[in-house]
Amino acid sequence: MPNDIDAVISEFQSISEDVKNNFGSLAPEQVNWKPAPESWSVGQCLDHLIKSNEEFYPELEKLAAGTRKNTFWQNWSPLSGIAGAFLVSTLKKDGQKVKTNQKMTPPSEIDADIVDRFIKHQTKLAEKIRATNDSEWRKVVLTSPFIKIMTYRMDVGLEAVIEHEKRHIRQAKRVVETSGFPKSENTGSAGAAG
Repeated sequence: MPNDIDAVISEFQSISEDVKNNFGSLAPEQVNWKPAPESWSVGQCLDHLIKSNEEFYPELEKLAAGTRKNTFWQNWSPLSGIAGAFLVSTLKKDGQKVKTNQKMTPPSEIDADIVDRFIKHQTKLAEKIRATNDSEWRKVVLTSPFIKIMTYRMDVGLEAVIEHEKRHIRQAKRVVETSGFPKSENTGSAGAAG
């Protein structure tokens, strides 16, 4: 299967549009509102995605520079074929809770410009992925930055990143749809928060 960078980048652009359309006009108190103390706000969902995705930057930069090689474990890990598929299927099931790595846990208060920051982040992530175009994604095996024993092919890893984003965007939409979500005069109007 050839690399389909355009399809991957199109997914990121579609997610950015979805985020802008659904959350771009939220006021600061709406960005930070939580349905319950242990729940995440819209802002926390987006902040978590930025932090999680940035963990892949070093690998993407090495690939783009042509300096990255699979480690011995990445070449021989028996997990690469199943771990990625398991991860993708888990991310598609909203009911299944996944414990967040402490490093990826968002702060309790998020700046109101989070939607703009997320969209800029998506553009930067897409640029880093596009720069790896010469790599054969199916031969590149990544180690999860979160669970060091877990390995998966890069094409599956990118699918997992997309599904991870979609999962948390669905979570953020449920926050907005929750009874008690603060209303504002701007509700319904488009445009990025700023």
